[in-house]
Amino acid sequence: MYQSLKNLTASQQVGALFLILFGLLLLASVSAVVLSLREGDDSAASDQRRADLQNFEGVLRTSWFMALVFWVGWLSGNNVALVLFGGVSFFALREFMTLSPTRRGDHRSLVLAFFVVLPLQYWLVGSKYFNLFTVFIPVYVFLAIPVVSALANDPQRFLERNAKLQWGIMVCIFGMSHVPALLLLNFPGYTNRTAFLVFFLVLVVQSGMLAQHLASRRLRRSPAAPQISQSFNWPSWWIGIAVGSSVGGLLAGITPFKPGQAVAMAFIACVAGSLGHLVMKALKRDRGIPIWRGQGPAVTGAGGLLDRVDALCFAAPVFFHSVRWYFGL
Repeated sequence: MYQSLKNLTASQQVGALFLILFGLLLLASVSAVVLSLREGDDSAASDQRRADLQNFEGVLRTSWFMALVFWVGWLSGNNVALVLFGGVSFFALREFMTLSPTRRGDHRSLVLAFFVVLPLQYWLVGSKYFNLFTVFIPVYVFLAIPVVSALANDPQRFLERNAKLQWGIMVCIFGMSHVPALLLLNFPGYTNRTAFLVFFLVLVVQSGMLAQHLASRRLRRSPAAPQISQSFNWPSWWIGIAVGSSVGGLLAGITPFKPGQAVAMAFIACVAGSLGHLVMKALKRDRGIPIWRGQGPAVTGAGGLLDRVDALCFAAPVFFHSVRWYFGL
């Protein structure tokens, strides 16, 4: 499969991936509909099956959303892709901050985050200032936010409020901005094909998350962190990592990686994404909410936008810097 994909032109690779990806998603969606039509009784086993089906449909909706984001980014070009992912960052940060209590003294910091930090971060990405955009938020913004908050003259819960905003900026802006940054990497002999790196990242992370979810429902093992997630256990986690890494190896032909390198990069992305998803679950438990949209209307439908991209926000920067470091870009 590796050599077959390598021998295809970029247009042929796009067509093949379109058929494979949306064909698999369509089959999974039809299967979910068929399963939902099955009659059930009021037994505990039937209730559990319905709950499992709802969880599966949630993961499936996330997969559809991420696939559509990739194709829109692919068709629209780098500049529109930057705007698209900038919009994803904006709405994800809005969800994060809406469900976190703020005070009047936070208003200046929030304006700074939404209308200065976010566009400036994506401008740095689009300008290919890679060395600067990777430290802009972790260094300069992390120092600037508490200064702006201190000038607001509100010391109550100062550390907690600033840490909350810094964490939201780190996940929703810094993490997500690394996805379109993959489009701008300059691999020798890989011109005009960097969108496949975004596809590779999204597909391996989502495949690993889906496999982990299905395995946890089958294995019924004791959760590793029961106060945070009832579905996270180490056997299912390893199964998800193995599946995601294997998918990465199969997709090596559309990347600048050799099969072994593709497996290693997919492994890194899946580990970062799955553990990041667990961290975001811990934040939701802290806020006392099941999903990030809370009680209001969500941007993407049944679940919150941040529920759909949280794993990608963690996987993207780790994957991006691993690729840059290993290939010396």
